[in-house]
Amino acid sequence: MFQDLDGLVYDNAFRFDAPKPEDWALVFQGDAVLASLRDGCLTLPQIGGLGKAGESSSSYPFSFRYAFTLGSERYFLTDGGGAVSPESLISSREYRNLGPKQTVFACAVGESLHRWYQANRFCGRCGADMRDSETERARVCPDCGLTLYPKICPAVIVAVTDGDRLLLTKYQGRAFKRYALVAGFNEIGESIEDTVRREVREETGLHVKNLRFYKSQPWVFTDSLLMGFYCDLDGSDQITLQTDELSEGGWFHRAELPADHSAISLTGEMIERFRTGKEPR
Repeated sequence: MFQDLDGLVYDNAFRFDAPKPEDWALVFQGDAVLASLRDGCLTLPQIGGLGKAGESSSSYPFSFRYAFTLGSERYFLTDGGGAVSPESLISSREYRNLGPKQTVFACAVGESLHRWYQANRFCGRCGADMRDSETERARVCPDCGLTLYPKICPAVIVAVTDGDRLLLTKYQGRAFKRYALVAGFNEIGESIEDTVRREVREETGLHVKNLRFYKSQPWVFTDSLLMGFYCDLDGSDQITLQTDELSEGGWFHRAELPADHSAISLTGEMIERFRTGKEPR
């Protein structure tokens, strides 16, 4: 999965750090990041490369906010300012399938933080300008005291099994056209296990039992925390698609599973676990 960093430690503890020329800059416009691309590999700009030769960071055309550290390398978000050529921008749909993993992960996490900061410039309760908290990763309203934390949406990925068969679906009306598993977001007041049962029932008309948690994935492209479950069919295998959500849905035997699925996601890993008979039982 895209967040597997080959032993590198992701340190996202909040702190105020000043940038150094050798640190990496995360410069975003919408869902695109400033980066160069060569032979399928992304390279982010270093902070020292964003200013003119001999200038200190205080005179750069950007201001910076510490984001996180990966291994021994620090990453900083820009806080507006500075003209960026569109030809130098790479969208998340492009970079998520590139390499190296460390850079792709940094871009994805940085983009999620960037969206959150941009969406919370003003207080949603009184309209005042929001400020960064001085003690934690949060935005605080100086007038009414409203405090907001980075957005994380819990969601489920569900592998519905029936012996040696696995339920696969395809989304309706989305750019992603590959096979996937049943998925959906948790609702207020609902346990994550109830989310599994509800999403399967709503999208396919099926009922499930024997839920087994597999693992989670921070899918920061949509500000989500995905929780993967395997479960068994309970009752009829007749599929009734929720057609505004899904375009296809069907049962596939373990030996005949299509390879047309995501290679970087929890969904793809769970399909492959089932293919090789290594799913939790």
